[in-house]
Amino acid sequence: MYQKDYKKVKLQDNVPQTSNLINKYNVQAPRYTSYPTVPFWDSDSWTEEKWIERIKVAYEKSPDKGISLYIHLPFCESLCTYCGCNTRITKNHGVETPYINDVLKEWHLYKHHLGDDILISDIHLGGGTPTFFSPENLKLLIEGLLHRCRVSQESEFSFEAHPANTTVEHLETLYNLGFRRLSLGIQDFDPLIQFLINRKQTEEEVRHVVEQARKIGYTSINFDLIYGLPKQSVTTIHDTVKKAIELRPDRISFYSYAHVPWIRPGQRHYNENDLPKNEEKLQLYQLGKEIISKAGYRDVGMDHFALPTDSLYKASNEGTLHRNFMGYTDRYSRLMIGLGVSSISDSWHAFAQNVKKNEEYHAILANGKLPLMKGHIHTELDLILRKHILDIMCNGKTDWNRSIYRNYQHVATKIKTELLPLIEDGLIHVTEHYIEVTDMGHAFLRNICMAFDQRLHNSSPTKDLFSRAI
Repeated sequence: MYQKDYKKVKLQDNVPQTSNLINKYNVQAPRYTSYPTVPFWDSDSWTEEKWIERIKVAYEKSPDKGISLYIHLPFCESLCTYCGCNTRITKNHGVETPYINDVLKEWHLYKHHLGDDILISDIHLGGGTPTFFSPENLKLLIEGLLHRCRVSQESEFSFEAHPANTTVEHLETLYNLGFRRLSLGIQDFDPLIQFLINRKQTEEEVRHVVEQARKIGYTSINFDLIYGLPKQSVTTIHDTVKKAIELRPDRISFYSYAHVPWIRPGQRHYNENDLPKNEEKLQLYQLGKEIISKAGYRDVGMDHFALPTDSLYKASNEGTLHRNFMGYTDRYSRLMIGLGVSSISDSWHAFAQNVKKNEEYHAILANGKLPLMKGHIHTELDLILRKHILDIMCNGKTDWNRSIYRNYQHVATKIKTELLPLIEDGLIHVTEHYIEVTDMGHAFLRNICMAFDQRLHNSSPTKDLFSRAI
């Protein structure tokens, strides 16, 4: 039936020019690190009691897989104006110990529900700037989290780092605690662009951190680069990407700049006229991707590249790549607990998010309660659509023959209608069993996923929520 429906659609003899596609598809679109996306959670039907019930079930179903922990460390000494993360700007390092105590209190409350003999599969330190914290305090944090817990033999501990403040002591301390992967936020090497986005680190500082990390024994190093920043050009992108691959990181995340000044006022530091527009921005991506690919890196999902020896590429090649609130990962954990302000947790059947302000986070924990702000309990349809979106984002294809077409025919019909222009424009290819993203379509993954996003379509938002797709 699916194939017959689409036989009515003839692909155009001449696929529209890229500029036409950009004009058509450069709309506001979620990044799909989750489904439903946060603005469309049904928090009215969510309760803390339901959330606790879901995490218990998730852990009981796969205790041998363990729990992934994400810890949000929000502090930074200065504001990077491109940043869309939840941060607290301060030079007062006296905030470190109280915040660590609060995170450990929160973890203790979760352990009260899950038990002490918990298996930890992964830990990721994000922010903010995790290396804002001293090596000694990071040691206290990790040892506190692991107290009376077991660590999986296949665990992966990783952290995000600012090249300008990451010391050898940071690297050695975290390595001795089990960390083997770090991600360096570089964004761009050009001095003018660094000035505009207030993100300053030299090529020498980056090289020093990379060399020291490899000397110590880190096995995977990621660089974060961004295209679409103010005053970027093909020349600056060429130079930045060339300098990055000379240091041979194992992974490169080449993100599109998300311009959302209505959410992050710091992005008003520069004028919108300073930003590369539409075709120019896509040209920056295509140039960067070409240089990265010629250097031996392989395309992984959306905006990510990895060397063939890296576990992220291997997971992509083997069909085990996963995507969550932290982005792409080479493994799937049924239960991910987020600790710290604004952190999001995922039990597959439910989401929960913490409060976003440090003071409120501290006050709630002082009263012995989990600092939860809102959440979402997945419906059967949510779970079906989530799997489709996840498969497209990770594998570039999805199996059409799922229960959605047995139990939700009206939804299937709506999705087919949304997919028609994507077929006509050559972004997806349809067979009897699969919807598969074409080579051209990989630049429009977010748009393709939108065809399945029933909560987005049903809500018809009247205000800006997301960055543009291109």
